Order: sequence, then C-alpha cells, then structure tokens
Amino acid sequence: MGDAAAGLHRGPRAYTAFVIIGLIAGLLSGLFGVGGGTVIVPLLVLLLHFDQRLAAGTSLAAIVPTASIGVVSYAVSGSVAWVPAIILAAGAVVGAQIGTRLLPRISQTALRWGFVGFLVIVIISLFLVIPSRDAEFTLTWLSGLSLVAVGVGTGILAGLIGVGGGVIVVPVLMIAFGTSDLVAKGTSLLMMIPTAVSGTVGNIRHRNVDLRAAVVIGLSACTTTALGAWLATVIEPGVGNILFAAYLVVIAIQMTLKAIRGRRRR
Repeated sequence: MGDAAAGLHRGPRAYTAFVIIGLIAGLLSGLFGVGGGTVIVPLLVLLLHFDQRLAAGTSLAAIVPTASIGVVSYAVSGSVAWVPAIILAAGAVVGAQIGTRLLPRISQTALRWGFVGFLVIVIISLFLVIPSRDAEFTLTWLSGLSLVAVGVGTGILAGLIGVGGGVIVVPVLMIAFGTSDLVAKGTSLLMMIPTAVSGTVGNIRHRNVDLRAAVVIGLSACTTTALGAWLATVIEPGVGNILFAAYLVVIAIQMTLKAIRGRRRR
C-alpha cells in the first residue's frame, strides 16, 4: 500500500467512516446473525478506496469482536446451539482451505452466478417456510454429518468468493434443519469466530489487514450488535424472514454486478 493510499485510511474523515461502518455492520450482524462483511467490504472500497483484498482482511478481523458480542447476546436467551456451531466451524475451516486451493482452477464468474441462483432459491423459501420460535435443534448422527457437509460447503464458498458464512448457514439451518430463526442466528455467529480468527492470523502474516481500521470498526460494531440481537427477538419470525430476504437481495445484486464485471474483463 502506497503512502497516498495509506493517507486515505487516516485522519478524522477516515475514522468517522470507520465508526459509521461499524455501527451499521454491528446492527445487521446482531439482527441477521451474519458477520457484516457484506457491508464493511464494499463501504471500505467505495468510501476510503481500500484495496479489495485489504478490505476483506480488515472486515474479517472486525468480525471477531462483533460476532463475540452477538453470541453473548443470543446466549443470554438460550438461542445458541453450541455443539452444532463447533461442528459447522470445524467443517468451515477445512472447507476454506479447499476453496483457497481451488480458487485458481474455477471460474469466478460461474461461481458468482451459481451463488446468485442459490440466493434466489433461499429468498423464495424464506417466504414459504416460517420458522417456529419453539423449534429445538436435535443433534443426531445424520444431522451431525449434514452439519459437517454444510460447514465444508460454506468454507469452500468463503474461500472461493469471499462469502460470509452467515449468509449460507442461517437460511440453511432454518429451512433444511427446521431450527428457530434465533437459534440459527446465534449459532451462525458462534461458528464465525474460530473461522474469522484463523483467517485473520493468515491475513496479518500477509499484511492484508489494516489493524487500526479493524479495531475501530469492530469496537463500533460491538455497540450496536446487542441492539440488533434484541430487535431479532422482538420482531415476529415472518417479518424477520422478509427483512432477511431483503438483505439477501442486496447481496445477490452485489454478486450479480461482480459477475457482470468479471465477464466484461474477459
């Protein structure tokens, strides 16, 4: 990163932007059980001209404290499935390594279009399947193996196209496993922590993290994550599904634009 670029990441304007980004990301993280990277990365790139790789690394580091506060907030109401989260995290860590190795061999454009298709199916399903707040996650050998598969698949996609785990895990837990929306969100946030820590260690080694920005964004996000988690408990499951679907529409649009740009560069 050159001196001119580094200068854009400092000063009152930059730190104000970091705080605002963190506040928004924290609220969405707590409300939807996601890491907030889909907010942090594009805003760092657009507002402060971060390199895409640096923005992704900074976002991942900021997710660690954000997700931690989110887990505590959901755990207070008993909305975290601890063992399933650990299984998902183990699968995701392995999957991320696979995805990173497959990265040079697979078309990014095809992957993005495929993921957009997946999001469209999920968005439609969210209007058809309304989770019950009374539903409990029953762990069996079959569901355990399925969680491993979901974790690995989530990790692979994260390694290939940088998609956060919550975008995949939350709807899959609700739709495929019949988990309540709150447990799905709390479990998703817990799953992210070891994955984010592992990725951040690697990013620090490769100097793909702006630690000052990550600290400011992460601490700012922590102030609104609990609010988002509280709102999730107040909002009816059906309304929550609609809001989550709207959030996924934004992500689908982002991914579609990236796929179109990727095709034009060919």
